[in-house]
Amino acid sequence: MTSSDPRLQLFAGVDGGGTKCRVRLRNAEGELLGEAEGGPANIRLGLNMVWANILGALDQALVQAGHTSGDWGRISIGLGLAGIASLEDAERTIKAGPPFGRCDASSDAHTACLGAFSGRDGGILISGTGSNAYAWVGQKGTQIGGWGFEVCDNGSAADLGRMAIRAALEGQDGLAPDTEFTRALIRHFGGHPSEIVHWVTTAKPRDYGALAPLVMSFANAGDTVAVSLVQRAADDLARYINRLHAIGAAQVCLVGGMAPIFRPWIDPQARALLAEAEHDALEGGLLMAHGVSNGLNQTVSV
Repeated sequence: MTSSDPRLQLFAGVDGGGTKCRVRLRNAEGELLGEAEGGPANIRLGLNMVWANILGALDQALVQAGHTSGDWGRISIGLGLAGIASLEDAERTIKAGPPFGRCDASSDAHTACLGAFSGRDGGILISGTGSNAYAWVGQKGTQIGGWGFEVCDNGSAADLGRMAIRAALEGQDGLAPDTEFTRALIRHFGGHPSEIVHWVTTAKPRDYGALAPLVMSFANAGDTVAVSLVQRAADDLARYINRLHAIGAAQVCLVGGMAPIFRPWIDPQARALLAEAEHDALEGGLLMAHGVSNGLNQTVSV
């Protein structure tokens, strides 16, 4: 795909979540020029930090391509960022960044869906640090879930970690089963619930998500509490899959760092609706950089 605007010589796709962001750079002919990774890019963490992480990764990709940073007017960039849930979010994000030749912004779910189905209709379910479900049907985007860690993020690493802490504390208090897993989690925090209280005061979603490997190791060993937590997360993902199908997504792509981990635990009927992604979210961002709709019912670009 080429651009009709001769000023735009470089095209960048960005995929930003709660743990990291990735940037891919191509020229107008679609040739891969560079790719790099940076820090978190969920806009709820603060736009100054998000842009610093994106631009740091973009600079690395530009160096790989033999270009220098700062010549933003030649770049068309498509941002797919966690935390963007409205037109206003996208506008604020764009305004906080440098003056690119063109800049489009939408949720990471939208760019993941565009990439997964090469711009065609379909559904995407992201299960990583957080979670988000999204359908792109009839040139209309519909978000399901993904409303933030405080109230949502079902079927994610962060939510699994949060459920694990609650289960461990209830086990400690004699309110629920106390198993090898719940005792191991208490020991992980120093052996006393007060240490957990101190930890949660400043913990971020990625910190909760870092507990997921511990939960999975005990679940795979058959610990009843760990098994119940993982199954609950997988059941939440099945609910999302079925809802996306009900609103018109014939197939759904399950992506993200937790996708291969949770997939075997998902109900077979919902699992039958899953398809393999054709491309990744970075390619979805590149499609936006070439002018494909951002899914927010209006064009959000400069």
